[in-house]
Amino acid sequence: MTAVQLPPVAPEVTATLVEDLSPRLRKRLDAAVTKLGARPAHRVGDTVTIAVDDETELRLHAPGGVVTTADAITCGCLLAPACVHRAAAACAAPTADPPPELADQPSRAHPLPASATAPGSTPARADAFTAGSDSSLDEEASPAQRAAADALWSAGAAVLETGVDGAGAVTQSVLLRAAHTARLRNLPRPAGAALSVVTLLRAARSGDPSYRTPDLVTALTELLSTAHRVRTASGAELAAVRGRARRPYSPDGSLRLYGLFTEPVVTDSGHGGVRTWVAGSDGRLCTVGDVAPGGVGRALGVADRAVRLGDSALTHRELGRAGLAVSGATVSPDGRLGAGKGVKAVTARGATWTEPPLAALWEAPPAEQAARALRSTSRHAEPDGGGSDLLFLDVELLGAVPEPGGVCLLAHCGGGIAVRLTVADDDPALAHRDNLMLLAAAPGAQLRIIGRLVPGLHPRLALLACSHPTGEGTIDLGFDRLSRADLPDPAAAVRFAPPTAGGPGAHASLYLLERRVEQTVPAGRAALGMLGDVGTETRRLTRAGLPTAAGLLTALRTSAARRERDPFGRLLPADTDGFALHWLAAARYTAAVSESLCAAAWEWTR
Repeated sequence: MTAVQLPPVAPEVTATLVEDLSPRLRKRLDAAVTKLGARPAHRVGDTVTIAVDDETELRLHAPGGVVTTADAITCGCLLAPACVHRAAAACAAPTADPPPELADQPSRAHPLPASATAPGSTPARADAFTAGSDSSLDEEASPAQRAAADALWSAGAAVLETGVDGAGAVTQSVLLRAAHTARLRNLPRPAGAALSVVTLLRAARSGDPSYRTPDLVTALTELLSTAHRVRTASGAELAAVRGRARRPYSPDGSLRLYGLFTEPVVTDSGHGGVRTWVAGSDGRLCTVGDVAPGGVGRALGVADRAVRLGDSALTHRELGRAGLAVSGATVSPDGRLGAGKGVKAVTARGATWTEPPLAALWEAPPAEQAARALRSTSRHAEPDGGGSDLLFLDVELLGAVPEPGGVCLLAHCGGGIAVRLTVADDDPALAHRDNLMLLAAAPGAQLRIIGRLVPGLHPRLALLACSHPTGEGTIDLGFDRLSRADLPDPAAAVRFAPPTAGGPGAHASLYLLERRVEQTVPAGRAALGMLGDVGTETRRLTRAGLPTAAGLLTALRTSAARRERDPFGRLLPADTDGFALHWLAAARYTAAVSESLCAAAWEWTR
């Protein structure tokens, strides 16, 4: 599409348009999506117009920024409205989702993880984590919810059966329909997982350079896991699996807040904005956000707009270095500050990172902070479980380290731990990448940093903010741009520090199972079914002390290859449910072991 971003389309709209196509047009849908993506388009107000050919135009009308009805997509061709063009446009457009965070509407859902609790502190309010839950201890899913979960499971299993290559627009529309039904049946968490799968499938099939197979593995695991658990869960477990469509905000009285930093927020669904992190006098972390449709351009613009909180005139970037006194505050379980009419806020003095109460954030041992962050960022963490995914470290920079995916910055922190610092967002419009490379040119510099844990075999953080190399102030690495004049030694060249080996070695063997789990996603069940004997791999896993992994690999391979025949010798349909169960078990196991190895890496002292 030529420079014009299509407006997001509601999942049920896309599903309806695809379902209304004839079988013949469904076969042509994927080709139509590709062809439409190469056609010129332009926007006038709330309407985007695509030139299907020299004489035909396709229009998407999106009042409020989202296409919410099938009638809002019109085509001028002779076959309209039963043409393939309308469905192709809906499939080519992003899938509409509730905005990640709207400060003036605190009850909206937020699909992005965020933090609420500082190291060693307690959650915002004990009752905040149960607010809005109407589940009794013996409540079970209704028949309608089980049916919706079954539809989600079948749609996810179909993706595993065909792989990315076979999961075209029709398969995606089945996922969208199942997600819409699940949301109507009060299953927002599984529904959100299904929408994530669709977004990643589209990224994979379009060749999006930001796509990563492990991300789709995680999304499929979440989808299948929550859909499966709905069938058997009850009480509190059911409430956690079901998730929340609206975030509860609990009164928290008066708060004295101190700004930490501001980060840009850019999502795959086309939303953009900022999130400003603040800490209370007790060290508890909270966030003030402003995210809406608009992408990275909006993120850059909103940073200098006033915070939507009480009567404060501070911009987000100013709040990241100042303070607020808030009365009538409301806080969600994950630490988001509400902006209701009863909230009043005035500007107050902030604190430097070396002054209380902020200085206490850097006092917790790195291993303790990493364990807390790992619980928060776990692939299968329960929503509203509390915890913070941020780490606060004092480091000494060592230099750049080459990696298969690029270059990261190596640093030493307390306990002799070597930490790899990476960019939080590769978008060239943001300052992350340029700032990281400049910091790599200052080996020996000692900085106080804030980063988000990136689970892996080596200690790794996405660098978000740091103290200024000259010791004066702080740097929001997504917005503020360093220059060579800011470095202690501007003439220093980038040095490549030697990669540090070490950490638990079990992953070398675990990879034998992990790669088969990932291999299924792009190629489907048939790719595993064609494997030969996996006895060598299972013996290596057993010798490495991973007999469970060996059993899972054998079961996964056997399930992929199994095809039954009827009495006449004809092949019966493959057991997609059985294969999906084996794949899910293997995916959950590898994720759990990898998280354990990540925690051990932060405890390892050289």
